[in-house]
Amino acid sequence: MKGLDKKAGSSGERPGEGGVGFSKGGFILAAIGSSVGLGNMWKFPYITGAHGGAAFFLLFILCLVIVGLPILLAEMTIGRGGRGNASASLFNLTNKKHWKWFGLISIITAFLIMSYYSVVAGWTVHYMIQSFAGALSDSGTDYAAAFLGFAGGYMPVFWSAVIMTITGFVIARGVSSGIEKFNKILIPGFMIILLILMVRALTLPGAMEGVEFFLRPDFSKLSEESVLIALGHAFFSLSLGMGCMLTYGSYVQKSQSLGKAALAIGFGDLLYAFVAGLVIFPTVFAFGMEPASGVGLAFIALPAAFAQMPLGFLFGGLFFLLLAIAALTSAVSILEVPVAYAREQWNWSRKKTAIIMASLAFLLGVPSALSVEGTSGPLSSFYLFGKTIFDLFDFSTSYILMPIGGLIITLFTGYAWKRAGEEAGLTGGLYRAWMFLLRYVCPLLIILIFLHSIGLLDFK
Repeated sequence: MKGLDKKAGSSGERPGEGGVGFSKGGFILAAIGSSVGLGNMWKFPYITGAHGGAAFFLLFILCLVIVGLPILLAEMTIGRGGRGNASASLFNLTNKKHWKWFGLISIITAFLIMSYYSVVAGWTVHYMIQSFAGALSDSGTDYAAAFLGFAGGYMPVFWSAVIMTITGFVIARGVSSGIEKFNKILIPGFMIILLILMVRALTLPGAMEGVEFFLRPDFSKLSEESVLIALGHAFFSLSLGMGCMLTYGSYVQKSQSLGKAALAIGFGDLLYAFVAGLVIFPTVFAFGMEPASGVGLAFIALPAAFAQMPLGFLFGGLFFLLLAIAALTSAVSILEVPVAYAREQWNWSRKKTAIIMASLAFLLGVPSALSVEGTSGPLSSFYLFGKTIFDLFDFSTSYILMPIGGLIITLFTGYAWKRAGEEAGLTGGLYRAWMFLLRYVCPLLIILIFLHSIGLLDFK
């Protein structure tokens, strides 16, 4: 096998290769920034409340331990051991070309996700500006019609370009000076804003009704369906199966404890989801809104609630600033996956690669920006396989490609790479437990997540 400094896909930016990579704290912040995405904000609190509150929260923690953390650790371990992009690392550790091709799946997945994720991220920036400007403060506004009118126009294309420009700029500056510094500024700011919004939400009249909906334990609501939903969210919330943590892992110092890093990242993801629930549901219930999930919660129900709140323009603006930060930190980790591959594959400079990949992802995302279902967008009535372009990209990446990518990681670490435990720093019982989960438990559960996601396994 080739030596570390000469491995396929080496970028020269990694520790031990003439580069500095991440600092220990910088890596954890960047990884938390990757996992802190939009899904936790508008999906996790609702599914928690709908499936038994604290009972579901405990179930989610269990699923995080059984599925999320083992695969997270595997991705980071492969990245640091292989010292290459999401494709090259698999080849470097086995010297077998078929793993290189398997690794390409996660790179393609990340590129496709970036194309439409930038569209949604752009919505958050638009709403942030509108809220701070007071344009969302009229309680008589039809917020559903306002959102559909905006999403059906051409402005989302502009905001997608803004997101791509910011993301590309951060990545072009490098791992230490760009990605790490960006997260070191934004993640602490993110937590401060989140806590301010939580305090404001919990002091609203009627807020405790929302807290009760979110956290009241009701074990009678737990079902087979709840287990599958908890498993799926434990997998998706950590950005697994798309090469982000593998790519970030390749920039980690050898002295960093990957096990402790995985626990810190998992805890950060869990804490964010918990506090997000204490922001959203007290606010929704205080103003008599129906709890909802997804786009309807973030861009329709909550703007209507903020419009009725004293200083609502300020708190609404902070909320969308929070969403924008979550979107941007995730976007940086997603785009870094194809950027790392392209610059190592073709020996391009980081700046050139960032510009090319950001531009291509933007162009690919334009049809998604113009095809949001329910709007009057130019492509909203164009369907492929029964879905709009936006929904097709979302479905194929989230529910098909990401589980496949996660399955590849478990099989590679569990069966193909014999020195995974040494790289991960696990020995004895911890190593045996990790291997047992990766070889037997995680693959089965990922298959169940996949079957449930595509509708072939439904207990409703």
